[in-house]
Amino acid sequence: MPSWLTPVARAAQTVQPLQLSRFLPPESGAGRQSAVLVLFGEGERGPELLLMERAGSLRSHAGQPSFPGGSLDPEDGDPLTDGPLHAALREAEEETGLDPRGVQLFAVLPRLFIPVSDFVVTPVLGWWREPSPVGVVDPNETARVFTVPVADLTDPANRVTAIHPSGHRGPAFLVESALVWGFTAGVIDRILHFAGWERPWDRSKQVPLDWRA
Repeated sequence: MPSWLTPVARAAQTVQPLQLSRFLPPESGAGRQSAVLVLFGEGERGPELLLMERAGSLRSHAGQPSFPGGSLDPEDGDPLTDGPLHAALREAEEETGLDPRGVQLFAVLPRLFIPVSDFVVTPVLGWWREPSPVGVVDPNETARVFTVPVADLTDPANRVTAIHPSGHRGPAFLVESALVWGFTAGVIDRILHFAGWERPWDRSKQVPLDWRA
């Protein structure tokens, strides 16, 4: 892996669940087991992340930028061991068309919980060692696939606080004509922080979820 990923790999080894989110999996074991692929690559402008925008017709998280990912299937294996790794790569291939053979998985973050959808999510970190073409595979599931330079994610001018209609506030990013918010933005925010990449930004700058570029 490139040396610039070392801080991310190091942080992933020590970060605790509550340092990532206050929403943790229920002790009862309830929740839909799932995984997302947090894929780092290197583009024309340096380090970048692969993201996608979910189709506007979906019942859950319609139109929301996200990491590739989804529910674990029985053939993925044990949710507490290698199941999330298999699911993250499988879902990423199904949603973006990437070739999983070019992805080197290097860390797994603690499992987190999304109460609104009842998902227990394992973020799987990967290095796009051999980039392959990506794009929308099924327009009923995905509206677009895009990469975001890490430099844009760390730029204070692109950082805002998103305001949910419920009043909930959370970190967000205005990048690639999209408002990245919610679970995805929370994971990116924590990775930037614990990797030492975060730059001071104005948390009083707020935008509603219906923001449009």
